[in-house]
Amino acid sequence: MTELDVHKYIAHLVANNRVVLFMKGNKSFPQCGFSAAVIEVLKRHGVPFETVNVLQDQAVREGIKQFSSWPTIPQLYVGGEFIGGCDIVREMDASGELADKLKAPASA
Repeated sequence: MTELDVHKYIAHLVANNRVVLFMKGNKSFPQCGFSAAVIEVLKRHGVPFETVNVLQDQAVREGIKQFSSWPTIPQLYVGGEFIGGCDIVREMDASGELADKLKAPASA
């Protein structure tokens, strides 16, 4: 995949999934502690979400970092908006801000 193809692929995933987590591993088998922590937060909120295993494709792993201008994995998107990584998700969860974002209607 070219860099442009990767960007289009990521943009498609973000646009077509209300909640999507780019992570190491998958929902059933997270392969790093930070990814596992975000999965647990999302499961606790009971919202449907998709995951993308960046370990399966090096181009996607590097591409998501460029797409978001964020250097680390995992990366959470809600309603097409980049939320952040594990620490930000935890902070937003603790403050109630994440719950508000997850409950907000999808933007048209």
